[in-house]
Amino acid sequence: MGHRKYSAPRRGSIAFRPRARAKSLEARIRTWPNPVEEKQITFLGFAGFKAGGISVLTIDDRDKTPNFGKHLLNSSTVIVTPPMKIVGIRGYHEDIYGKHAIFDIQSKDLPKELSRKFSSNDKNDAIKKAESDLAKTSFIVAVAAILPNDANLSQKKPFVFEIPVSAKDNTTSYNYLKDHLGKEVRIGEVFAQGQYIDVSGITRGKGVEGPITRFGVKRKQHKSRKSVRAVGTLGPISPAVVMYTVPRQGQRGFHQRTEYNKRILLMASSGKDTQDTINPSGGFKHFGVVRGDYIIVRGSIPGVPKRLVKMRQAIRSNQRKVIEPKVVEVLVQ
Repeated sequence: MGHRKYSAPRRGSIAFRPRARAKSLEARIRTWPNPVEEKQITFLGFAGFKAGGISVLTIDDRDKTPNFGKHLLNSSTVIVTPPMKIVGIRGYHEDIYGKHAIFDIQSKDLPKELSRKFSSNDKNDAIKKAESDLAKTSFIVAVAAILPNDANLSQKKPFVFEIPVSAKDNTTSYNYLKDHLGKEVRIGEVFAQGQYIDVSGITRGKGVEGPITRFGVKRKQHKSRKSVRAVGTLGPISPAVVMYTVPRQGQRGFHQRTEYNKRILLMASSGKDTQDTINPSGGFKHFGVVRGDYIIVRGSIPGVPKRLVKMRQAIRSNQRKVIEPKVVEVLVQ
């Protein structure tokens, strides 16, 4: 039988366990950046739909790099960002047992598509209860909705999710959200061109794969075993247990992943029809023609076209000042 002559590092990162299918097509953001002292209060996140890939020619503005001041061709991704409607305000009380919602305020003039999600409550009574419970509230978030129909998609059911604001105290957050209740927020009010953001989404599903593809295990030698693409050993004879660290076949793809520090190269947040600027001939593959607001971020993002992606203010960024990138040309095929 023989044995391994040399040791080797393990194959596949345990940090991504469990490699199971995501529970929903909508990514869940569990951590938000801490609020900082800012002159202008804003939302800490936004959402959009992935359209496809594109190339953007810019001038490299990174100091102390060999390519500084030269042309740089960036593989980028277009994200369609229709207006986000603030449909409610929710307050939470947090204790040792977790987070508990203590009040909800919902807008009266809800779009008809949102009736698929919930019905509006009495706004005046909800405001009175919220103001009385404001002292024992741990944090306040906005209940926002994105309508796929606004992005020229066929899905009717909207996406509803929670987004906090960058205010440090609950009173300021409550007053800010109360002013925006029932109104639309555009991407230009949340992010700026040249800013770094984090993008979360559900990756492309690939079904069941073996340990070679799923973890990068090496193929065995020719004629060494009956199987070539199976793992060499499942573990020692004692204890007679297969450890969770052993690479096995299973689900690959359709996982929630977060890409950190994606720079916004271009942003269109005018509310006008911008289909003639970035759309290739016939529209983006598997998406169609981009109309309305959109952003272009450098690099790739998880997911397939038409899939919802969530964006937040960068949580690991050291960016002190937002510098607008010098875009030379957008290469449309």
